[in-house]
Amino acid sequence: MIRGLVFDFDGLILDTELPVYQAWAEIYQRHGLELSAEFWTTIIGRGSDYFDPVADLEQRLGLELDREAIQAARRTREMEMVMDLRVMPGVNEWRQQATAMGVGMGVASSSSRRWVVGHLERLALDGFSCIRCGDDVERAKPAPDLYLAVLECMGVAAHEAVAVEDSGSGVRAAKAAGLHCVAVPSSMTAGHDFAPADLILGSLAEVSFREVVARLG
Repeated sequence: MIRGLVFDFDGLILDTELPVYQAWAEIYQRHGLELSAEFWTTIIGRGSDYFDPVADLEQRLGLELDREAIQAARRTREMEMVMDLRVMPGVNEWRQQATAMGVGMGVASSSSRRWVVGHLERLALDGFSCIRCGDDVERAKPAPDLYLAVLECMGVAAHEAVAVEDSGSGVRAAKAAGLHCVAVPSSMTAGHDFAPADLILGSLAEVSFREVVARLG
């Protein structure tokens, strides 16, 4: 029996992966350097501690930069693009079906709590009883910590929960924690390895949550 549905955030609820990359890529360009999309896809889903773009810039340029100014410019540009995004197809339908089925919902994201909760509130996406983010655990994905924390909060056993992920590291985290996992590759993660996932979809709009529960059951 499925009693929990746990969403990733970036690239799954909102397709923020591309704007985040583009904002950093523009900063690299202003410094005469390139940030390749191919490299960026390898760090998606791993949390902010995995790769520090400012430190990388400083190392490649051989000089110290104004970190605060760079981060402020990046955040401004990022938000300009993210504010135009709409909730990904099928997300609201899955939320509504989960609620109707009495299935609890959570979010497990390697991003900061401020980022995730801020956007959920802005978009009026409620109903998530347990939200765990990168700053709530010691290890981000692909470690299972985030999912284990959400399961503990929800009071649900791993085999009773379904995770929905857009990255390879997210899928590995969910499976390491023992959850069923549905992979929905985003615009930036199509090349990731999703072999461990129980089901791979092009969009959550392809199949209803009820159908997925029936398949996994």
